[in-house]
Amino acid sequence: MLLSKRVSGFLIAFGLWSLWIWPTFLRNIWKDNRSFDHGPTAFFLIHLALVIVSLALGLIIGWIGVRGWRAANQALTSGPRPR
Repeated sequence: MLLSKRVSGFLIAFGLWSLWIWPTFLRNIWKDNRSFDHGPTAFFLIHLALVIVSLALGLIIGWIGVRGWRAANQALTSGPRPR
C-alpha cells in the first residue's frame, strides 16, 4: 500500500507531536504531589505507563509516515511501473 504525501505528512506530524507533548506531560506529573509518597504511587506509575506506550506508538506512527513519504517520493521519481 502506498501512502500519499498528505497522509504521510500527517503521520510524521503526529509522531513529532507525541515526542513533544508526552515528555511535557510526564514532567508535569512528576511535579504533582500525588506522584510520590515514600516512593512512586499508583497515580504516577499508571501515568508513566501511559507516557511510555504513547511515546512508543508516536515513534511507530512517525516512522510509518517517514517510510510512506520516502516511498511516495520514490514513486514520483521512478514513474509508472510496467504491468
